[in-house]
Amino acid sequence: MIDVSGEEESRRILHEQQCGRLGCCLDDEPYVVPVNYLFDGECIYIHSLLGHKINTLRANPRACLQVDAVKDAYNWQSVIAYGRYEELTDEVERERTLARLFHHLPHLTAVESQMIKGLQQTIVFRLRVTRVTGVYEKW
Repeated sequence: MIDVSGEEESRRILHEQQCGRLGCCLDDEPYVVPVNYLFDGECIYIHSLLGHKINTLRANPRACLQVDAVKDAYNWQSVIAYGRYEELTDEVERERTLARLFHHLPHLTAVESQMIKGLQQTIVFRLRVTRVTGVYEKW
């Protein structure tokens, strides 16, 4: 049976997971990319190198993050958090957020390893969450 999750349950899933798919759109062309993230209850924090994702978000700050918690094909939860892109430019806030991200995501990917070598090139941003929706299936 598929049903709608409440906001509290949807936010719990966002807290528990660390990988999702960031969705954004530029010139009527959607773009979806997997990202590692940290959710603090109000904002989703993500780090990235400059590229298509950042250029798209700078041009159109409306975005979403879709996250799944899957036990099997008949027992899963899916959440979408909608929000606005905000790039962190204050150096103290940026460094503090990067430290929180690396603590939350201790296993660095190849991209994150490159970021450590050039931290000044790393872009740190948040999605200030404005709405959360969720659905689930449970048998």
